[in-house]
Amino acid sequence: MGLGNGKLGKSACAVALALALAACGNSQSTRNQPLDGLSAEGIYKKAEFELEDNKPETAAKFFGEVERLYPYSEWAKRALIMQAFAYHRDKDYEAARSSAQRFIDFYPGDDDAAYAQYLLALSYYDQIDDVGRDQGLTFQALQALREVIEQYPDSEYARSSILKFDLAFDHLAAKEMEIGRYYLKRRNYAASINRFRVVVEQFQTTTHTPEALHRLVEAYLSLGLTDEARTAGAILGHNFQGTEWYQDSFALLTGQGLTLEPAGDSWLNTVYRQVIRGQWL
Repeated sequence: MGLGNGKLGKSACAVALALALAACGNSQSTRNQPLDGLSAEGIYKKAEFELEDNKPETAAKFFGEVERLYPYSEWAKRALIMQAFAYHRDKDYEAARSSAQRFIDFYPGDDDAAYAQYLLALSYYDQIDDVGRDQGLTFQALQALREVIEQYPDSEYARSSILKFDLAFDHLAAKEMEIGRYYLKRRNYAASINRFRVVVEQFQTTTHTPEALHRLVEAYLSLGLTDEARTAGAILGHNFQGTEWYQDSFALLTGQGLTLEPAGDSWLNTVYRQVIRGQWL
């Protein structure tokens, strides 16, 4: 009886092995099968495999084939958003934007439209890597992030977009400060004042405002425009008294026998009146 069971066991193993080999053969056959011989789901899963294998460029192409061969299927819709994701992961930001925008255009009411808009914004945002680059991408990132915030305020991407919007906004102010400091060091005071004024008037919610006001104090004192310097110092004292920039401005102004109070009739006086009324900063 034991010998018979052993023979049966060996036979069952042989059958199982044969089935496994056949399955492997079928799997290999499917893997090498032309895409137009696969179902939409088959191509989609093939693309997912490439993505998991860290081949986002190949994955993006396969996701594109789903849309090409099965253009009106549910798989095509899923593949389009995944293609945008794969392109972004491959750092092909222009292609990522194109796919994301097509998804938004074709499926504006879909649940994934918010994610498509977020991916589009990221394709600009992720290229903002240093202050020295052209700021056109930063403006485009701000615009695209605003779209997420305003159109999809209840989505899971809105909060992240708000944080990134603030960082991108701060980035623009940093660029203005960099240029302003450049002019200030070269004693081109008028040009530097123009840059610092942009920060104070247009980027007042950023972290760069206190320094911009101090630099205005420096520039105006260098030009002998004490009324403007005093007014910039007064704004610093009203809103940013705890900063090092206020301490530096206080030392500069009092060192010349000047008080930190609004004087004259310049654009800074208008800003000061707004501060007192609490309308900004």
